[in-house]
This record gives sequence, C-alpha cells and structure tokens, in this order.
Amino acid sequence: MWHVFGSSGTVTTETWRILHATAPDLYGPWTEHEPIELPINGTGVAAPGVIHESGVFHMFIQTEFMKSGGRCEHAVSNDGFHWVVLSPAILAIPDTEEDGIYDPHPAVIGGKRYLAYSAMPKFTRVPQPDIYLARSQSDSWFGPWKRIGKILDHNDVPHHNTREDPDYEWGIEGAQLVELPDGRVLLNATCFLPNGLRGNRQRVFFAIADEVSGPYVSIGPVLEPGQPGENGHSTVMIEGSQLSLFYQSRVAATDHRWRYGLARCDVALFSKVA
Repeated sequence: MWHVFGSSGTVTTETWRILHATAPDLYGPWTEHEPIELPINGTGVAAPGVIHESGVFHMFIQTEFMKSGGRCEHAVSNDGFHWVVLSPAILAIPDTEEDGIYDPHPAVIGGKRYLAYSAMPKFTRVPQPDIYLARSQSDSWFGPWKRIGKILDHNDVPHHNTREDPDYEWGIEGAQLVELPDGRVLLNATCFLPNGLRGNRQRVFFAIADEVSGPYVSIGPVLEPGQPGENGHSTVMIEGSQLSLFYQSRVAATDHRWRYGLARCDVALFSKVA
C-alpha cells in the first residue's frame, strides 16, 4: 500500500490541513481519506515530510512558514492513520539565520538519518529561506538533532530569483535528499525563476553533491508545465533503476487548481552528470 501525505487548504484564508490518501500502486487509483488531525498549534501546520522505517511512519511537520518562529514537530504512527505527537525535533532560533524554520523532510544518507529544512532570517517583505541540514545524533529518528548548517544558498542556484530582485517572489523550499546508487546525494527542491509572471515561476529542480553537506551543483529545473502554470514541492523515490518524482502543479487548463502528478526517469541518467 502506498501513502501520500501533503497539504490541502486555501491561500485565500491561509488555512491548511494535512492531506492523506492511499493507493495499491504508486500510479493509483488513489483514495483520499479524512485529513489527519494533530494536536499541534501554529498558523501553518502543513507540508509533512514522512518516512516509513521498521513498520513505523515518522512524520516531520512545520508549524509556521510565513513568519518568524516555528517548530519541526515529530509524530509517529503504526498505520498512517492514527498518530502520536512526540517532542519537537528542531526549534527556530530567534534573531539568527534560522529565525524561522519550515518544510522539514527526513532522509537516510550513508546509513545516517537527516532532516533537510528551510530556514530564514527575520524579514520585512517576504520570507527568503535557504536550505539547511540537521543530523540525528542517535541511530534513530528520535534525535537529538545536531544542526549542520546551510547547505544551499540563493547564490548557489543560478535559475532562482535573487534577494535583491525588485519582483522577488520567494526563497528555496521543499527540499528533500535522496542517495543515488553511485553514492552521490540528490537534492530535490523548489525554486522561483528570476523572470516571468507571478504564478508561473515556481519550479522543481535537482542539485547533486558528493557529500550530504554539499557543495551542491544545480542541474536546473526538472519539469516545464507546458502551458501557463508552475510546479514544485515534490518527493523523489528510487526503486531499482527508476526514479519517480511525485510533485504538485497547477496549469491554466485546469483553472490553476493545484493537483498532484508523477514523472519518472532512468536513474542511469544521473551517471552522465559530472
């Protein structure tokens, strides 16, 4: 059984819920279930990053994303439907480069457990997050977590809007790490193109590094919408020789309503990227 966990809600009132759906196959058909209710406080409880290991689901979820503060909360479940919230994994650090944190996503790289997440200093106009990393200091998802620091900056992504752009839209977010068969690390995240109309600039992109802490070199936006629209906030899964990308997108043909989509490629393609 496949499970998908995501965000459902509306940008008109900025109210969010935790979507949950299941399917017998990655390509469906998908059955949407009741939203997951967690006893967690915050104005942006959404964007869950979930990993399944030894029969247990571990969910790491944000509490804020449009203001300072925030926590990366940790919840566990045996079936994906009923959850117990544990102590937070990571807290924002006021008046630092991690004054606000969100979008946590777990990963196992080289047998060690990591959380990739977005973090940002205080802002006056719009959040400008970069990608940060923390490592579990135990052989488990229960931490404690040691901050490794920033692993991807605005300036590392040539196809991302710069901080000084008068039409700056947003920062780098939705990061996820996955280990490639050759031992390198693939970073999958969301950027915002420096040109184009707003609502058409969000893109999934990949970056590759030899080590989990970087440096990462972008190999560019992965998907083009094919018509007015955008995509982002995706998850990569590698099974055998195939890489599957589960992503969200919206296009003009469907009235710009967000939907989930799937794309795939042969993992061998990455061996051609130096």
